[in-house]
Amino acid sequence: MALISYIVASLHPDEEGQGLAEYALILALIAIVAIVALIFLGGQVKTILSTVGASV
Repeated sequence: MALISYIVASLHPDEEGQGLAEYALILALIAIVAIVALIFLGGQVKTILSTVGASV
């Protein structure tokens, strides 16, 4: 029940802009991490997908 109260309190209209900015920052961080992971692991992922595709 405390979790529900916390969620409702965090959605208070006065802090809506701040919450939106925080979500945008989290989304940007996740996107950056995904891009960096693809840059470093792209060759390995390509090899694995090629192997899987060839076996199908």
